[in-house]
Amino acid sequence: MNRTVLVAVHTGRGAAIESARLVINRLVDAGINVRVLDTECEEIGCGGAEIVPADPGAAKDAEVMIVLGGDGSLLRAAELARPAGTPLLGVNLGHVGFLAEAEVADLSAAVDSVVAGRYDVEERMTIDVRARQNGHLLADTWALNEATVEKQERMLEVVAEIDGRPLSRWGCDGVICATPTGSTAYAFSAGGPVVWPEVEALLMVPISAHALFAKPLVVSPRSTLAVEILPDTPGGVLWCDGRRKFELPSGTRVEVRRGAEPVRLARLHGVESTGAPFTDRLVAKFELPVQGWRGRARP
Repeated sequence: MNRTVLVAVHTGRGAAIESARLVINRLVDAGINVRVLDTECEEIGCGGAEIVPADPGAAKDAEVMIVLGGDGSLLRAAELARPAGTPLLGVNLGHVGFLAEAEVADLSAAVDSVVAGRYDVEERMTIDVRARQNGHLLADTWALNEATVEKQERMLEVVAEIDGRPLSRWGCDGVICATPTGSTAYAFSAGGPVVWPEVEALLMVPISAHALFAKPLVVSPRSTLAVEILPDTPGGVLWCDGRRKFELPSGTRVEVRRGAEPVRLARLHGVESTGAPFTDRLVAKFELPVQGWRGRARP
């Protein structure tokens, strides 16, 4: 059976380009068909690889999509991989890299694992996002990390809603609606809780709210979150994963619910990767102090 792997790279990083060439050569030598995006092939050099348009069709029937870069590169790649159900395998060349499965030092071992088929696939919740004003659809999109209603110039006046019932009115810089995957991204920076990826939940986190009750909320994955920008107040902007932007006039209502399609991530076997237990990932990424830990007593 023919095997196909799509390789994507942050072409703004010289190290990423060199790593991409190594990955492509190793896969081709192993008899695996390799695809690269037409927007990246000139920088990479594409000997032995198939060049495909940078649209969702690029990942169709691909076994896995290897992404070399940071979390931003993974989020960009998810736009291609999600419609096809193709798992993403991230190699971190950025700073934090919470979504990545391996560090660049583990690149050779990661490629070997792909060639040997030594990986599992896990699904991450997404959110579907719609924005309407007076019945007119302004946005119909999705996010893996978060959807954020933000001010443009002046403070927003919003009413937050959970499952069709009003919760509170806030004057604020914005409101984040996040997944557990996004709990370590923008929501974390705004004071939200860290939620383990296997927990199914939705988060609502106000940003700099001028209100007595403006705490982060964790609600059921079956809930519908809504944020209404009050009429006769300044409009705002909707950001999804920090990539897709939509203008929100006064009176806009943004609804967020569990996404119909997950994003799939490849998890490697036998590699010293960031795909270790999530607790270990937190410790490594945030350099948390754990000196003195003795662990569970052995019998």
